[in-house]
Amino acid sequence: MDTLRNSLLSISEQEALIEMRHAMHREPELSNHEWRTQQRIRETLDRFGLTGAQVFHKTGLYVDIEGLASGPQRSVAVRGDIDALPIQETREDLPYRSQVPGVMHACGHDMHASIAMGTALTLHRMRETFSGKVRVFFQPAEEAEPLGGRSVAEEGLLRGFDAAIGFHVKSDLPVGMYGARAGAVTKSADQFALRLIGTMAHGARPHAGVDAIAIAGAFINEVQKVVSREMPFEDGAIITIGTIAGGEATNIICPSVNMTGTIRTSSAERRTLLVQRVREIAEGVAAMHRGKAEFSYRLGEPPVVNDAAMVERFRRLVIETVGENKFSSPVAGGGSDDFGFYSACVPSIYFWIGS
Repeated sequence: MDTLRNSLLSISEQEALIEMRHAMHREPELSNHEWRTQQRIRETLDRFGLTGAQVFHKTGLYVDIEGLASGPQRSVAVRGDIDALPIQETREDLPYRSQVPGVMHACGHDMHASIAMGTALTLHRMRETFSGKVRVFFQPAEEAEPLGGRSVAEEGLLRGFDAAIGFHVKSDLPVGMYGARAGAVTKSADQFALRLIGTMAHGARPHAGVDAIAIAGAFINEVQKVVSREMPFEDGAIITIGTIAGGEATNIICPSVNMTGTIRTSSAERRTLLVQRVREIAEGVAAMHRGKAEFSYRLGEPPVVNDAAMVERFRRLVIETVGENKFSSPVAGGGSDDFGFYSACVPSIYFWIGS
């Protein structure tokens, strides 16, 4: 609230921001279903004279603010994501708590969208003081496929841009603090599906079959050695088996097992190699047990990689604006964010806001 009071926004704009955030939290929408959220954002933009917002990824919007001053015609993108998660809100003390059973803004995207809106309204009000263009994205589907960030890249919405800015609230960073660090700050997140095929037989005659559950057990053990023995520690590689299903009866040798999982790394260079090694181990373990493996994968978001010069400029800005003790360099986590599609297109910064 103090930040809003000290901002260049009018009282009505400040109140609209707060109400939009509360309304988004009350009525959260899952990835690729953000229809009411999209309408609410457009209505807020239109109300304060920011017309001409464009639709992308069906449920997203972006709006351009053109500077009217003379000077370099640089173009910068700002991303605020807008989707919620399939999680039940348990807090009862919030007057704006989620009214949608099993859905809530557990990752702070209601705050991200509000920050993006505040940025758009402020720059619109300041447009006579800067040159160039700022494109503010209200991006859907950060949490689930099909990803909104992928659409930004594939539709060329950053073509000709000089930089992109993303951010995320961080609950373990004190309010008033900001954090950023150069290099990879999230991991890629690629999904794989694996079907291990054996041969059915009676449990009393296991030699007559090929046990797919035995193959699955061997695969689970062997695939983790890719992380511990083949990937540099600093890559932070993670292989997760998320689901496993197989077997039909207690006395039958299982003929097939299905698995799904994720493959993560902060290394863009070794990302493809990591997927390839998971495939090779699945096929090799299956063949060793006289079975077969059917492996498929889908590339998800790439790692978010921060431009060192932008991080240093951000650090100086934080120190000059709110003080040296308000900047930190948190350790990068194991999560992912589809802002990686932005940072793969243009120099970018992804910073954390203490919440």
